[in-house]
Amino acid sequence: MKEKSEHRYDDIINLPHHVSESRPQMSRWNRAAQFSPFAALTGYDAAIRETARLTEERIELDESRRAEISEKLRLLHENQAERPTASITYFVYDKYKDGGAYVTTTGEIKKVDPVYHTVIMADGTVIDMEEIIEVHLPSEIGG
Repeated sequence: MKEKSEHRYDDIINLPHHVSESRPQMSRWNRAAQFSPFAALTGYDAAIRETARLTEERIELDESRRAEISEKLRLLHENQAERPTASITYFVYDKYKDGGAYVTTTGEIKKVDPVYHTVIMADGTVIDMEEIIEVHLPSEIGG
C-alpha cells in the first residue's frame, strides 16, 4: 500500500505549470496572504493589551508636602523671567481606565500661572499644579 501512495501523482508530477489565459496571475504576496492566520475577532488583541495595561493611583499629599511644593512654585514664579530649569513630577489621568501615570519632565519654565494653577514649560507642556507631587529646583538637579 505504501508503494501505491508514493506513486499516486507520478502521472502529473512533471507536467508544466498551468497558466490561465482568462485570469491574471496572482502575486506572491497575495498568494501568501491566503495562508496567513485569520483574526475572527477584530480588535480582540488590542482589547487584551488594554486590559493588561497597568495604571497607578493618584497619591494624596499631606499639608507639609503641599506647602513645600507651593514654596518651590513660588520661587519659580518669582524667577520665571530668568527661565529657570526645574524637574517636575506630576500625575496624568488615563483617558481609558481609572488611575493614570506619574510623569517627570525637566526643562525651562516658561510661566508659573497662579490664576489658572498651571506651570507652562518652554516645550509647551502644561502641568496642573494640583497634580504635582515633586519639584526639583536647579540646585537640586545639578543645575
